[in-house]
This record gives sequence, C-alpha cells and structure tokens, in this order.
Amino acid sequence: YDAHYFIMATGIVVRTIAPLLQDKTKDPAVVCGDEAGHFVISLVSGHIGGANDLAVKLSQILGAMPVITTATDVNQVPAIDVIARDLDLYIENKAAIKHVSMAFIKGEPLPIHDPFQLVSPHLPSELMKDPSLFASEKSGIWVDYAVRDLPEKVLVLRPKMLVAGMGCRKGVTRRELEDHLQQVFHAQGVSVNSLSKIVSVDLKADEPGLLALARTLNVPIEFYTRDELDQVKTVPNPSSLVNKHIGVKSVCEAAAMLATGRTNLLIPKTASRKVTLALAVISFKL
Repeated sequence: YDAHYFIMATGIVVRTIAPLLQDKTKDPAVVCGDEAGHFVISLVSGHIGGANDLAVKLSQILGAMPVITTATDVNQVPAIDVIARDLDLYIENKAAIKHVSMAFIKGEPLPIHDPFQLVSPHLPSELMKDPSLFASEKSGIWVDYAVRDLPEKVLVLRPKMLVAGMGCRKGVTRRELEDHLQQVFHAQGVSVNSLSKIVSVDLKADEPGLLALARTLNVPIEFYTRDELDQVKTVPNPSSLVNKHIGVKSVCEAAAMLATGRTNLLIPKTASRKVTLALAVISFKL
C-alpha cells in the first residue's frame, strides 16, 4: 500500500515497522492516530510518501490536530523533495536533500541550474543564486537531463524529458539493446534517469528484448504504425534498406520525432550491429 494509518500508540507502530523501513524515497506514508481522535501524527515519509498531506486530510475529517514535525514545514520554507515529487523529477542523490533543506531553513540562497524553469517558479527569489556560482559553492540544485561533474552536496533532479526512438533486428536481446542505449547516453552526457519512454514501430510490439528493456528501465513503451511513422516527412538519416524491408524510411528517428512533436533531435540516429537509437526532447508538462 502507498499509505498506512495506525490507530494506536506511536511506540507500537515504531517497533512494528522498524524492520521494514528502507529510505525516505521508497517508504510508504505512515500516519498514526490516538483512539480518541485527538491527534493525527505524520510518522514516516512525510514529504515524498505524502504522510504530511495525509495527516492533514485525516485531521480535517476527524476534527483532530495534525502533528507535523518535518523541519521545512515547521520553519515554513519550501520542501525540495515535495517539489520534486509533484513535478515527477527523479532524485538522483537523495543524500543531498538535507543540505538543500538546511540552507533554506537558514535562509541561505543556493545556486540553481534550471534551464527549463521547472523548479524555480516554486522557490522564492531570495533563496536562489545565479547558477554561475556553482564553481564556488558546495551545495545547490541542478535540474537538467545533462550530466555534469558536480559537488556531492548539489541536489541533482532529472526531469523526464527524453524519448528514445529505437529500432532493432529480430531476436535482439535486452542486454544488447541496453548496452547500446547506455553507451549512447554516456557518450552524449545525458542521464538515463531522464528517459520518459521508448518508442518504435508496431512490427516490434512483440519483440521480447525490447519489452524487457522497458521493464528494466521502468518506462512505458509505445509503438507506431508504419502509416504514422510515414507522416514524419523529413528525418536526418533516412534508410533505403529500412524502406525496402518495412516500407518506411525511418524507425528510430521518425518515432522519436513523432512522439515529441519535434522537427529536430537531441541525438540523431546511432547504430550498433543490431540496434538503432535516436533521442528527442519533449516539452515538460507542468
């Protein structure tokens, strides 16, 4: 379950759940209330798991007092992990959350690199510094699919903005597909954690390796008909061989462009012996 509400003493709850806890980005919301209905306590995963919000909602229903103890809420400053959760940003280094939160609590502004203006609108201007100060600051916030060598206290948030168009030979393995994808992402300096989905031609809808890759990366996979792919009139690297075999001039590039509505690609077609891949950027939906 995503959330648990215990009506009993907090000590009983703590002893019961202690062996099951993992970390703040994985644990479900745990809320505790007394049997008289006086208090509703946010106990575990107040931010990312939503226990704080649940405690408030339950207290409104019961006419109880919500008990919220997370430092950012007590000090009435933005909770960066809640912002990341609500925007579906992947938190790449959760240990840095506490450094950002502590800076906000102290009223110390941080440099923020946010070229797509995803997080910045949710932060007061007095808490933000120019991103050019990353070189001299130990902490900050980086919101981008681009991979950079950053200090460990810089919180890295990955927006799900990349669509991978993929083509492959029949019988290709998941490992062969993933090896090529990882190699391309690494060489081009973009994060796999920003991958939104995989797209291909519907002739590959039953390709076991491709379906397994989507499961491994925990992203959806979508397929287009040849007629749909043929709607993309101009691609950087049309293939006469692909056109001869399946009747369209492109799979990976056309699929990526069709999925994003873009007329350009972040990464044009790359190819290994059995795999082709192209990458496009979608507009982030707020």
